Amino acid sequence: MAPSEPKRLLRWLGERSWLGVVRVGVAALGVGLTGWLLTSVWPEPDRVARSAPPSKNDPANLAPFPESPVTVLVIGLDSNRVGDFTNRAAPKGPANADALMLLRIAATEPVQVLQIPTELGVQLPNRDAPTSLASLWPVGGVGLLRDVIREIIGLPQGVPQRYVVMSRAGLRKLVDGLGAVEVTLVQSYRRVDQSQDYTVNLQAGRQRLNGLQAEQLVRHRSKPENDANRRERQQILLSALLDQLKAPTGVGTVSSLVKGLEPELETNLSRSEQLSLAAAVIASPTPAQMTNLPLADRAGNQTLRQIKPGTSRPLWPRPQSGIRPTMRWARDSSPSARSFVPGAATQPHHGSPSRRRACWFHSPWSCTTPSSGTLSSRQRAA
Repeated sequence: MAPSEPKRLLRWLGERSWLGVVRVGVAALGVGLTGWLLTSVWPEPDRVARSAPPSKNDPANLAPFPESPVTVLVIGLDSNRVGDFTNRAAPKGPANADALMLLRIAATEPVQVLQIPTELGVQLPNRDAPTSLASLWPVGGVGLLRDVIREIIGLPQGVPQRYVVMSRAGLRKLVDGLGAVEVTLVQSYRRVDQSQDYTVNLQAGRQRLNGLQAEQLVRHRSKPENDANRRERQQILLSALLDQLKAPTGVGTVSSLVKGLEPELETNLSRSEQLSLAAAVIASPTPAQMTNLPLADRAGNQTLRQIKPGTSRPLWPRPQSGIRPTMRWARDSSPSARSFVPGAATQPHHGSPSRRRACWFHSPWSCTTPSSGTLSSRQRAA
């Protein structure tokens, strides 16, 4: 006959039950010590940390990323303000495009930059002689420049989807707003031009530049045929700007910077789209990919340049491995984005965003309005 349960317990405890109680107590203490040691080696996750808010330096907290890559035409003017009709430069005359770039921006791939020579020669209809890309700004503004560049590069219709026109004052404000930029110059640059109140005094070596010094760096050109050297310095500054934007303090400065730059820009980017592109740039892999157009050799002392014969199009962008090309390009319907029509007045967007919808059908962004949130596909099609 099997012993009863109480007898089994007494047999395990022993004849002296108080010793058995000590045994049970020691066993329980051993289990407790083992558990304490395990929690010391593998501590429980910090409950406060699990519920803590996301990092302020996370670009995803700044704005939603574009749903597909966005190509932006950047036009840097030689005038001090966007609305100036003259450049106050030498030779004095109407404002011109001093820098032309295409930027392809996506959060999942490096920023791609194409520098377009402003001295590239183009032949306009009803014109006797070719002219430079730089001189197209006073003729047809953004619309003409965008159409000509699209034709030269071989881009699909509707690309670039967005543009930004920046004056010299805008460049200074951009650099100062980011807290100066760090560059390394391989040579010194010195020049004093009293006719246009223009002074360059930059030393070779590693240094931090404020807005005025950055303007000196990218504006300086000792001779008309030295545009290639100026483009190299523009690349140096652009790389420094991207590095400064990607710094830990970059996310915190973007919102105030976008607001402060509004008076100095002409753009068809809404404020929400500007924040979205800034967030994508910060999140994008490094380094940025800089590309120059293949140019034919100069013939004598000519200043206008040509694309190297035999070059196939499209000349850009550089294909990304593992990334399929997207056709989700924006359809610009705003007056500021129309192609140039001789005699037609354009209505560019100067800084402050309009109260229209923040995106367009087939936009790279989710179609949202400040009040109603995400629109359904039926609403987008309406």
